[in-house]
Amino acid sequence: MIKELIVVEGKNDAHVVRLALGDVDILWTEGYGLSKEKLEYISEMAKRQGVIVFTDPDSVGEQIRNRIRKRVPQAKHTYLNKSVATKQGDIGVENADLEEIRRAFAHIQQDQGSPGETFTTEDLWSVGLVGSKRASDLRSALGRKLGLGDTNAKQFLHRLNRFGISRELFFQAVEEVTHGERS
Repeated sequence: MIKELIVVEGKNDAHVVRLALGDVDILWTEGYGLSKEKLEYISEMAKRQGVIVFTDPDSVGEQIRNRIRKRVPQAKHTYLNKSVATKQGDIGVENADLEEIRRAFAHIQQDQGSPGETFTTEDLWSVGLVGSKRASDLRSALGRKLGLGDTNAKQFLHRLNRFGISRELFFQAVEEVTHGERS
């Protein structure tokens, strides 16, 4: 059972997360209108029980996530890919299948401060995550597998390093994703 406070954008997001995870503590930000009072509450709850940020995989969700990250650097994060959170052109947590939400919460990430192992653009080039016709699809598949969400190459590299993904885990995931495509 998840003990941390889960922060989502809206009431519908909170509803579907509870359906997926059971009786969990949730706060919704009411979209981008995240108030100073709610930020203070999130900060206080991070000290008491921990916080997991679970926003929509779109630009507004990322902006909310960044506002929380600046105020509460110890917050944990989990991500959905756009492909599993989109229905009829609408992107949001509330559109995701319950199993996809559970999958996202199996990959909770936390900023590591200063990473031990760092990845470079060359690492991404070497496995086709940059500069290939399939780069975007490969990043999306790896983002889902590693719990990093959908990103461009620069953000993917940033998240690999920020969340302290090990080289062993990364290359194992690359092998599983690319081997799965060949099968």
